[in-house]
Amino acid sequence: MIEALKDDLIVNKCGGRFKLTALIQRRLVQLMDGARPLVERDGRTDLEIVIQEILEDKIAYDLPVGGSDAGEEEPLL
Repeated sequence: MIEALKDDLIVNKCGGRFKLTALIQRRLVQLMDGARPLVERDGRTDLEIVIQEILEDKIAYDLPVGGSDAGEEEPLL
């Protein structure tokens, strides 16, 4: 298991477990679709890359204009 997920620091950075999960899922899809990682790969999996990007504040959960979760939002890159 990824050690960073055991700590509440990453949950608090994203504003809660739901937002963290949504951010991870969206960024994983981007990476699988060919987006370049924002951190060095160093033999890590895509999930480990996403976690590292969050910890280094390279990506964050960003609400769409209007402040509702109903719209399609993209991670802030």
